[in-house]
Amino acid sequence: MKLLVTGGAGYIGSHTAHQLVDVGHQVTILDNFYSGHRWAVPEKAQLVEGDVGNRELLARVLSDQKFDGVLHFAAHIEVGESVRNPLKYYKNNTLNSLTLFEECLKAGVRKVVFSSTAAVYGEPTSLEPISESAPLKPMNPYGASKLMTEKMLQDLAESSGGELRYVILRYFNAAGARRDLKVGQSTPRATHLIKTLSEVATGARESITIFGTDYPTKDGTCMRDYIHIEDLAQAHLDALKYLEGGGSSDVFNVGYGKSSSILEVINAFESAAGIKIKSQKGSRREGDPSSLAADNTKIREKLGWQPRHNDLELICKTALDWERKLIELRKKSSS
Repeated sequence: MKLLVTGGAGYIGSHTAHQLVDVGHQVTILDNFYSGHRWAVPEKAQLVEGDVGNRELLARVLSDQKFDGVLHFAAHIEVGESVRNPLKYYKNNTLNSLTLFEECLKAGVRKVVFSSTAAVYGEPTSLEPISESAPLKPMNPYGASKLMTEKMLQDLAESSGGELRYVILRYFNAAGARRDLKVGQSTPRATHLIKTLSEVATGARESITIFGTDYPTKDGTCMRDYIHIEDLAQAHLDALKYLEGGGSSDVFNVGYGKSSSILEVINAFESAAGIKIKSQKGSRREGDPSSLAADNTKIREKLGWQPRHNDLELICKTALDWERKLIELRKKSSS
């Protein structure tokens, strides 16, 4: 297939782009390098530098290339920042997506895979895995901006009379790196737990802060469903195959179905790295739900998704291995 990947130089987008190229798809990446990197773009992919909100650029690229489908990753993703600066998130995540979807319709693109988030669920009513039919009550502007985009895409598909079909993937907590270390988590000022642990382990940070120890969980810290980035990327290939086979528009959770607390992740990281991580307690962050875990029954049954890296220590090890390589890459680029 001939595919446009927005945000394809970022963390999740680049891993997916590499997998798409690996299996023979023709990939064009559109990225403004806000948080992505040129070296993360696969050698066989075409690169268009620009913003997904640039209507003229989108119209030209979409009309010239005649894509079979679009995978839309480009977005801001920091929950805390979204609370402090909500309009930044509604403009970039929601309004720019509207521009993209409009231009896709005009250009005849009929298959869209959209990168959404478990943040659309908000605070769960229990610690049980969340199904796709759970109430949608985002508790921060990041989640709200993604939910608005989901709704736009759903309404556009319905108004097209079935010509436009989509898969919405609601991610849980992506972490780790490719085992061959071609790409990994390199987002500047990243706040993801396993990324920050890797920075502590390599000396880039002195310690980590545990934000809240009074949550209604087994040890008082937040719990999340951590998924290896390669399994998350594979879900996009499965979604494309499903749409190519005539599958109807649908929404799927992408996670392992089990959650780990912050303290459990720290222990797993220390075991994988063979070192002790310095940490301190802090107050809760705004917009953080207590616990999130995916009910992944639907994606397994309907898309045939089969995770291969469901191992927290493996996730931590690949993240640390990548962080060490990233240090070497930065040294080379500065020399």
